[in-house]
Amino acid sequence: MTESKLVGRFVGIGVGPGPAQLISVAAWEELQCCDLICYPRATSHESSAALHALEGLELPQAELREIFFEMSSDRDRLRTYYRELALSLRGELELGRQVGYLTLGDSMTYSTYGYLINALREIYPQLRHRTYAGITSFAAIAAHFDWPLGEGKERVLLLPCPEGMPALRADILTHDLVVLMKIGRRLPQVLALLEELGISENCVFAQRLGFAEERTSCGLADLPRDTETGYLSTMLIRREAHQPRHQLPTRPLRETLSEPTA
Repeated sequence: MTESKLVGRFVGIGVGPGPAQLISVAAWEELQCCDLICYPRATSHESSAALHALEGLELPQAELREIFFEMSSDRDRLRTYYRELALSLRGELELGRQVGYLTLGDSMTYSTYGYLINALREIYPQLRHRTYAGITSFAAIAAHFDWPLGEGKERVLLLPCPEGMPALRADILTHDLVVLMKIGRRLPQVLALLEELGISENCVFAQRLGFAEERTSCGLADLPRDTETGYLSTMLIRREAHQPRHQLPTRPLRETLSEPTA
């Protein structure tokens, strides 16, 4: 009788956009069972935003491993980088360890986690894994401002900020709401466009929500017009001023009753 080979388990955990303790109970319980916890850090920052999101929570007695995440528009480079990372994690899984991988926000929403899980499944077909959803930045910002993120049949667009403002203008004018992400250095141009359209007052903005250097703005009037403010930021854009559904004008009942029937 041959001894069965140990097979570990991989879990992807969305920890939320920054404010501590927004991780789900189910994900937190799963994290307690991990032997190895990997957390990403941008090479341009001294600490991990994902790890910050667990501040105040007692992490399990597990090995912590920092992972520098690759940000590139070169898909071949990304594929190579995450394949190498997947190979290193496969070694841990083959030892029967449970490996947790933290991601800022939600694991499957504009996250490098997608590259990693695809690479793992490709090189390790017997992979046992589960992905836990996390709170996105735009959901947290909407809650922070009590800003309804779509009502009734409003059309909502989730959009990485385009390079050109004509494209953004077209997107705004053809949707009721736009969730604008990855703004970065384009913030001054975005603000100028919203002012030109006369809808700045309908918008809200947050940068590094939950961090010590958090910046928020309702109406955008107090927002600095510089490129740095655009990093790690999200903007919620409403084409027309919000009117609560219970306040929407309705036709008088007498008009409906007086209509001729066919």
